[in-house]
Amino acid sequence: MKSATLAKILINANVLPETDVKAAVEAADSSGIDLDKYLVDQNILSENVLYETIASYYKLPFLDLKQVTIRKDVLEAVPEPLVQVHQVVAYDMDPKKIKLATLDPRDLQTFEFIKKKTGLIPEITITTPSSIKNALSQFHKGLSATFKEITTKTEEAEQGTDGDKKLSELAEDVPIVRIVDSMLEYAIFESASDIHIEPQENDLVVRYRIDGRLKQVMTLPKNTQSGIIARIKILSNLKIDEHRLPQDGRFTINSKDYKVAFRVSILPVYDGEKAVLRLLNESAQVLTLEQLGLQPRPLEMLKRNIKKPHGIILVTGPTGSGKTTTLYTILNILNKPEVNISTVEDPIEYRMPRINQSQVNPKIGFTFAGGLRSLLRQDPNIIMVGEIRDNETAEIAANAAMTGHLVLSTLHTNDAVTALPRLGEMGVPSFLIASTTNILMAQRLVRKICLHCIQSYTLTKAAVEDLNKQFEVSFIMKTLAREGAILSDTAPIESLLFYRGKGCKQCNHEGYKGRIGIYEILEVTHEVADLILNKGTTEDLRRAAMKQGMLTMAEDGFIKAKYGITTIEEVLRVTKE
Repeated sequence: MKSATLAKILINANVLPETDVKAAVEAADSSGIDLDKYLVDQNILSENVLYETIASYYKLPFLDLKQVTIRKDVLEAVPEPLVQVHQVVAYDMDPKKIKLATLDPRDLQTFEFIKKKTGLIPEITITTPSSIKNALSQFHKGLSATFKEITTKTEEAEQGTDGDKKLSELAEDVPIVRIVDSMLEYAIFESASDIHIEPQENDLVVRYRIDGRLKQVMTLPKNTQSGIIARIKILSNLKIDEHRLPQDGRFTINSKDYKVAFRVSILPVYDGEKAVLRLLNESAQVLTLEQLGLQPRPLEMLKRNIKKPHGIILVTGPTGSGKTTTLYTILNILNKPEVNISTVEDPIEYRMPRINQSQVNPKIGFTFAGGLRSLLRQDPNIIMVGEIRDNETAEIAANAAMTGHLVLSTLHTNDAVTALPRLGEMGVPSFLIASTTNILMAQRLVRKICLHCIQSYTLTKAAVEDLNKQFEVSFIMKTLAREGAILSDTAPIESLLFYRGKGCKQCNHEGYKGRIGIYEILEVTHEVADLILNKGTTEDLRRAAMKQGMLTMAEDGFIKAKYGITTIEEVLRVTKE
């Protein structure tokens, strides 16, 4: 709960004098801790009095869970990671209702998730942090017996003569199924992009990649390892008795609320088998170009170029920078009944109606180059090639663009300008690059500031000096003024307000929630085409791009930082890595 909200509740309830509340808010802010924790730690208020006051303000009942014995089936109705992160515990339920004890009655997203998961109507009660902690200890006591049971079965599976059969039985065991289901459901709820299940010497670590950053969410006993990996292999239709070779598979979870595909990769490592699951939300709505986060001028440039009947549109950036999302967004705009759109992908991440999508399979010789060559016999107007990886694919794509097709693809380069020499290195003739390339778009993903705990600040002199070492501050100011983010570039940067997230329960105390792209777009004008034909260097191309007003990724990032969408730290992290 925000300090301002809690302060208002305390003042309204006359629990503390207003001056004491304000002093506590200032002290908590300067210490960098939440107000509720500060009040309890400093013995200004007892935990029960504080949370009873919150309950009274929201007209909700208060309950000390330490006085309650919670049935195992009720406790397990809410997955343990959800209890840990969102501080909400199920303590009772009947055929229609589930009673939840929480610290924050406004966490509606979590209550809605529990409602969908259980099919029961939540009844909210306020409790204390120590009550939640006590409930978690009950969780662990209940799980310890479960793990003991799993241990015995794991040992039997590993010692048994028919290991394949034993492992398959273990994978269907209720505790293992429950652990894996909770792991997958919680990853969907947290909008994780990947799940990493990593065997260590003495335990099994589970980490989620959320907003591009890996975060450890649970540690499981080593004895659960065989069962969990076997369960994932069965779901993915992989060989459960193969432990020496890497395996790749896929499965889908369908519900009325979501449809999520999981791409599974199993890799033998020193302490067992590591599993990485990539989540692909197939029910997610395709974004619009505006939602991608493009600035007005680059947006107009992109809209102008996707209307061209032929040529190449290239999106560049490292793995995980959102290139595929950008391509699907463009395809969605181009997807009209009067055109034939075909794709060659690896893998097909999202299914799109009316688009002919094919999946490469190198094992049987179906490569990007082979698939692209076959596609050209299918009378397409628009072609999307998942990635240009080799000379052959690059040359076929360029020739296709020259013969009247619009080609969309991705390339692994650090910025838009270096994509042009990269095509040359791949053996594509200069005249083909110059005549077929319409637009090059480089991108990265930055984390967005959490709107629940956003606060403004000004840069210190030390921060400005540090920033000056990496970027020319006067150049940043000129860009901000040119793009309308500030009125004038003459004011010192120390006088500008920037923003960051303090950290709250809504963002798991990260200060960030969600991601958005930062972009640079290079349009291949006559001047740029002439430089390509005359074998201009990367520096020549960069100067020409800047002269025609290209906004770099760093500049786009600083504009978004000034508008309070992301932080300066995030921009530096993704542009300077």
